[in-house]
Amino acid sequence: MLVRDPLDTGPVSRRRASILAVAVIVLGVAALAISVVLRGEPAIESGADAPINSGARDPGDISANNSPSLARSSRRPDDLAVANRVDSPDYSCALRTSRDGGRRWTDVQVPIPRGEGRKCYAPDVAFGADGTLYMSFVTLQGNGNTPAAAWVATSPDGGRTLAAPRRVTGPLAFQVRLIADPRRPKRLYLTWLQAESVGIVRFAGSDQRIQVRRSDDGGRTWSRPARVSDPRRERVLAPSAAVGPDGELYVLYLDVGDDRLDYEGAHRGAGGAPYDGRFSLVLGRSDDAGATWQQSLVEDRIVPTRRFIAFLPPTPSLAVDPASGRIFAAFEDGRRRPSDVHLWSLAPGSGRWQGPTRVNDTPQDDRTSQYLPKIAVASGGRLDIVYYDRRRDARNHFNGVSAQSSSDGGKTFSPHVTLTSKSFDSRIGGGSEVGLADIGGRLGLVSDRSGLLAAWTDTRAGTIGSNKQAIGFAQATVSSPSAARTAVRYGAIALLFAGIALLLVARRARGA
Repeated sequence: MLVRDPLDTGPVSRRRASILAVAVIVLGVAALAISVVLRGEPAIESGADAPINSGARDPGDISANNSPSLARSSRRPDDLAVANRVDSPDYSCALRTSRDGGRRWTDVQVPIPRGEGRKCYAPDVAFGADGTLYMSFVTLQGNGNTPAAAWVATSPDGGRTLAAPRRVTGPLAFQVRLIADPRRPKRLYLTWLQAESVGIVRFAGSDQRIQVRRSDDGGRTWSRPARVSDPRRERVLAPSAAVGPDGELYVLYLDVGDDRLDYEGAHRGAGGAPYDGRFSLVLGRSDDAGATWQQSLVEDRIVPTRRFIAFLPPTPSLAVDPASGRIFAAFEDGRRRPSDVHLWSLAPGSGRWQGPTRVNDTPQDDRTSQYLPKIAVASGGRLDIVYYDRRRDARNHFNGVSAQSSSDGGKTFSPHVTLTSKSFDSRIGGGSEVGLADIGGRLGLVSDRSGLLAAWTDTRAGTIGSNKQAIGFAQATVSSPSAARTAVRYGAIALLFAGIALLLVARRARGA
């Protein structure tokens, strides 16, 4: 009795088995190639949003809290701090801290220097590499509430208490910003717009300049002021600073060109059509800790989107990838009316900016505003961005706050996720009575591998009569697209092994 070899299926079947094996191998190679180039998009899942200031839900509290600065300690990630302007009922500032990642917040008393009155204003906040908390603010003087001086206070206990502040600048220091070097524990930088003279809602004179000072001892002493902005740029605003991976210092600022409407107060503090010229974004770079500066033009065709008071302008956002050194800049642009969020990037060693990339995923013909972006880079290179977003209101009045992420250096972004549970009116704020409501000049954002934390100006508890504003806060998790790449890669390897096994079986059958 003859027993047939199960592998001997005849010439046609063996040929089919060989073709199948080759096809499986080709599929495996293709899947492996896809896994190499596959970037994917991060996925954002938002948590509940809530105000952080204690009077946010109190009908009797009509304070206007806006322009938050958000910082997190790298030594104790659950330690957070938010500083913000308070525009009414008096010009002042606020500092709030959290020890549990933002679930509960505590008001911190800001120590105003003797003889400076109660008008602490325009604060900023940063954690040093050793966990020390630093807060900057300006004091105001006179009936015009002009800046008298800029100060920096320190807290070794995460913001529970603040030491007596030290004076850093003299009068007329506007738009003061504070950053800490993430690798050098005691190094701080203070940037500001130094005005020559001012009038009612306007800068006067011809020598306004962006300046910087450095401290290497935690704010006790400071270097001499150095000029950042190019002297040929006469109307500059809104500096934003960042430190690169090798200690290089960057300052992004806005050059409004011939815009006398906003810069010199030709609008007399009233709303209306924006300036019809063009703005420029300019980046200054210093490789010697702020002593000398080189200039790089990011963009010179930015279309203004709105009128503003030059003392309190919208602030462009700057971030640097701590690993690669890639630089990112973001701002609003009205070339497609009324306003889009645009992003530019500069690769390490390159002299040519890439962009702009339109970030907001609204239809191209959408007639709503997306504006005032804030960006941050998480460890691992993911870029996060948050911005005010009116896509849900065809009348273009009510804001939400949207978040998006990019895992490919800002070329593409994930679909937007709304961080706010309810939209709020952008017309609520100082100046609302003349059509120039001020919702603040920035949002707050910090990012890490697991997600992002965001803070913004929220008006849902206010009215145009009260102008009440609060600081909203939300946390969102961001999942990496690396899981998808890993799954495709494992699938590719499995296909390759299966194909090779089939091919070996087919060849064995042929040789039998």
